[in-house]
Order: sequence, then structure tokens, then C-alpha cells
Amino acid sequence: MKRINNPLSIIHFPLTLLLTVLLLVGCKSSKTIVKEPEFVQQYLSSKLELTIPHGDAVFTVNGTMKMKEGELVQMSLLMPLFRSEVARIEATPIYLLMVDRMNRRFVKGTQYDLRDYLPADSYQRLEQLIKDAAKPGGKTTLSGEEIGIKQLAKARIELYDFSDAPFSIEPTTVSSRYRQVTFEELLQLLMSL
Repeated sequence: MKRINNPLSIIHFPLTLLLTVLLLVGCKSSKTIVKEPEFVQQYLSSKLELTIPHGDAVFTVNGTMKMKEGELVQMSLLMPLFRSEVARIEATPIYLLMVDRMNRRFVKGTQYDLRDYLPADSYQRLEQLIKDAAKPGGKTTLSGEEIGIKQLAKARIELYDFSDAPFSIEPTTVSSRYRQVTFEELLQLLMSL
């Protein structure tokens, strides 16, 4: 066994080791990596009541609304006692689909196709109105004019009982038994109910 003659060398080794560790720790970058938050798909659903004044009468129907932000807004109008779907309105950033289940008719068009009836930003406007209505104290009754449908300016949609729980939703497929009509025809049918 080798004997150490210098007692300072016993202290020198641990001090050198400690100094090396401190230097390495001191070289650590002070920058922290911040992860971008992942986009969370926002879901909103609610019950709705559609009211369309017609002459001296008022036509009211209940239904449901589902919205998957940036993708799809789907409104389903239900027959009062039987709760079966009488009409569906589906809007995406690309197209608008209106289905009349009672008479087996539908309208489907892009924003360009429907430019005479709807504003260019109709989907974004509808989505924003729904998100605003879901906020506490938000405006929950929307007119056809606010949504951008001039022909149904006096119609009202009331949204209530909101939920942000995720749900499953698929774009509507229309059966070949349905007849495609123009947007103007379908609006006239709605107004004559």
C-alpha cells in the first residue's frame, strides 16, 4: 500500500472533483423549451327552438345543434310529438346542406354557389355566434338576419342547454330517393309551411 506523504493531496482530489461538477452545472443553458399547446377540438351542443313567423301565425319547431369547431355545424329540427327529424341544416367551411325530410328534398351548395343568399363568411359568422351564445350571459336568440339569411330575416333560433362534452358526428349523406332543388325553392317551401 502506498502511503501519501502530502496531506493536502487528500483534500485536493475532492475539491477538484467538486469544482468540475460545479463548472458542468454552470454550463447548463438557462433556456427552457416551451411546447406549443396542442389544438384541442372544441365541441358544443345545445337544444334549439326555431320560430318562423308566417302571416298571422307563428311556426315553432324544436331540435338540437352540434358544432365541431372549424369543421361542422349540424342542426336537426324535430317533429313535435314523435321527435323524428323533419329537417336538417349542415354547414361546413366548404358547403351548406339543407335537407327537407318530409318532402324528400335537399339543397347542397358551396359558399360560391349560394353567394346570392349567404354572405361569404357565413360559416365563420355562424360558428362565432354559437360560441358567443354559449358564454355565460351570451346572446342566445339569433335572427335569420344575424346569421346572414336575408330571406329568413324575421326567423329566430334560440339556443339553450349548452354542453361542451365531446360527441361523435358524421357529415350527412343524402339518399338517392331525395330530389335536389334550388336554395330559393327550399326557402319558399319553408316559408309556406
